[in-house]
Amino acid sequence: MPSLRDRQARLATYVVYGVQGLSFASLLIQVANLQAKHELDEGALTLLLLIVPVFAGVGSLAAGTFAARFGSRLLLRIAQPVVAAAVVLTGLAPNVPLLVPALLLFGVAVGAVDAGMNMHGVAVERRYGVQVLNGFHCVWSAFSVAAALWASWAAELPLEIIMAAPMVLAVAGSLLMGRDLYAPQDEQVQVESAAIGGFPWRPIIPLCLAMAFLYVGDAAVSNFNTVFMKDVLEASPRVIPLAYVAYQATTLAVRLGGDFAVRRYGPAAIVRIGGVIATLGFLGIVLAPSQPLAIVAFGLTGVGLSVVAPQSFSAAGRLDPAGTGVAIARVNLFNYVGFIVGAALVGGIADATDMRMAFVAPLVLSAAIILLATGFAPKPAAKPSAA
Repeated sequence: MPSLRDRQARLATYVVYGVQGLSFASLLIQVANLQAKHELDEGALTLLLLIVPVFAGVGSLAAGTFAARFGSRLLLRIAQPVVAAAVVLTGLAPNVPLLVPALLLFGVAVGAVDAGMNMHGVAVERRYGVQVLNGFHCVWSAFSVAAALWASWAAELPLEIIMAAPMVLAVAGSLLMGRDLYAPQDEQVQVESAAIGGFPWRPIIPLCLAMAFLYVGDAAVSNFNTVFMKDVLEASPRVIPLAYVAYQATTLAVRLGGDFAVRRYGPAAIVRIGGVIATLGFLGIVLAPSQPLAIVAFGLTGVGLSVVAPQSFSAAGRLDPAGTGVAIARVNLFNYVGFIVGAALVGGIADATDMRMAFVAPLVLSAAIILLATGFAPKPAAKPSAA
């Protein structure tokens, strides 16, 4: 039976995920506008977009070290306001030399928050004793949709205002609810240091690969959906954000019932079905003859890809029941591997051929997730004695 303290931490963790979704989408949905503002071609845009996942990987690794000593609560209370500040600075940057450090800051901070929030989400799930991680990712998706809808509604406003306004809410939510997150002694279980150093890679390899392939697809959608809608299908400024709205809205819809579906059918079956649907979604993008059908196809990719990340972290948590964060940190690193490969691969193919053909790459890798699904039902590691 969860205690009052557990319920407070769960509510605060919902806020952390919501703030991260709002902040991340507030920047990513403006890629096409940032490209136009700074007059970037596809090659230059791809190089700039690589800054975020590369330095997010750095932030994630640093977060693991920091959280092991001070806990993820302090990490999140510091890093989340920095993410919001970086979004504002990105919108304000008048030229590329100032845009680069803003993206660098965003990358480091967003990587730290990604690692910290999933450590905290798994800690809540462990203390509740049932799967709740999909619910946290659901809130992330809900606030991503809110950011995209805001961008569509406020399309005629200056870019600086569109990007800065949601960050006021982001900072307020982070500072207000961050104090209710678990303290380090509530988040972790003491284990022998030898057990930490000897954590095996083999059981989490399918999770790492699926995470990477997921984020190749997510990078394709997040980084290039606006470019695809604008350049390939000649969508208007009000229609362009709707592809990302569809992607995040379907992600949200699936995650609303994700925990219940996983409890009934098991994580492997849910991930396998997700791989099939994501593959069909990317095929729809490649073949889409019109704006409405493209929006539907982007929505299908959200249905399929939405189940992979929560189940990857949940499975990693079952393999590391002591709460050391080792498995989660390793799986989370492949988030950025996938995003780096996705940005480079999709951007490179688009530069060499066209944006439509570029979405063939995530199509193939989404199909590969189907084969990796059996790795999402691992046998949990033996639980060590609590301190």
